[in-house]
Amino acid sequence: MFLIIALVLVVLWIGGFVMFKSAGILIHLLLIFAVISVIGHFLTGRRA
Repeated sequence: MFLIIALVLVVLWIGGFVMFKSAGILIHLLLIFAVISVIGHFLTGRRA
């Protein structure tokens, strides 16, 4: 679940960076949320 969220956020970040140069702060917030999602995934581990 976390990896899917992180992947979506990274794709949105890359798309936003390419399309909207003026929205720099929002784009970098998406990247931060993606990194937090990946870190959260590895810290919680895989649950059954």
